[in-house]
Amino acid sequence: MTGTPVRALVVDDEPSLVRVVAGYLQHEGFVVSTAADGEQALAAARRDPPDVVVLDLMLPGIDGIEVCRQLRTFTDAYVIMLTARSEEVDTLIGLSVGADDYMTKPFSPRELTARIRGLLRRPRLSAPTGTDPQVRTVGDLRLDPQSREVFAGEAPVELTRIEFDLLDALTERPNLAYTRRQLIERVWGPDWVGDEHLVDIHIAHIRSKLDDDAATPRYILTVRGVGYRMGPG
Repeated sequence: MTGTPVRALVVDDEPSLVRVVAGYLQHEGFVVSTAADGEQALAAARRDPPDVVVLDLMLPGIDGIEVCRQLRTFTDAYVIMLTARSEEVDTLIGLSVGADDYMTKPFSPRELTARIRGLLRRPRLSAPTGTDPQVRTVGDLRLDPQSREVFAGEAPVELTRIEFDLLDALTERPNLAYTRRQLIERVWGPDWVGDEHLVDIHIAHIRSKLDDDAATPRYILTVRGVGYRMGPG
């Protein structure tokens, strides 16, 4: 790796997993700190702000969901949630508080590293190169790529980075039906690997925040057999 080393915080109450993941990331050039529970994780993140947090869902004391929620109040670090269960409810809950991605145990440290690198390649504060900087409107929805602000009517809508980037992609070409893969490549990057239905989960969260009913949508339309596009302005 070149430039400033990426700082990673690995949070899990399984010492063997922490050793393996931390060791692999260190070998790949990351500066790694670890925590075994939620309180330690929050203290570590405040003391030495990370660029990415690998966060277990089931932690003693403060669980991963609450840790993620609190992290989002003082850091914009990328969060990859780990879960030992594959039930969708865990994924939905985790991503709804700002997790950027998730992985189900057991997983490959190589795949985890690829996911992290994919997230780090994404723009964090400015609009992606080549996008239209003008404020876009769909009905009473307004999205400003420069300030990364979204309004539904006069009400501001608080979105996570990935939620904003998905909406940014959809509003850039509102008449285009994007496939999940196209959205993955635009938002997560072409090297991202994993379940493409991750897009559906984030779209569901965006709809919830916009009070947009999937059955009678005002903003985001599901195109059967294809993916998603924005509704008419």
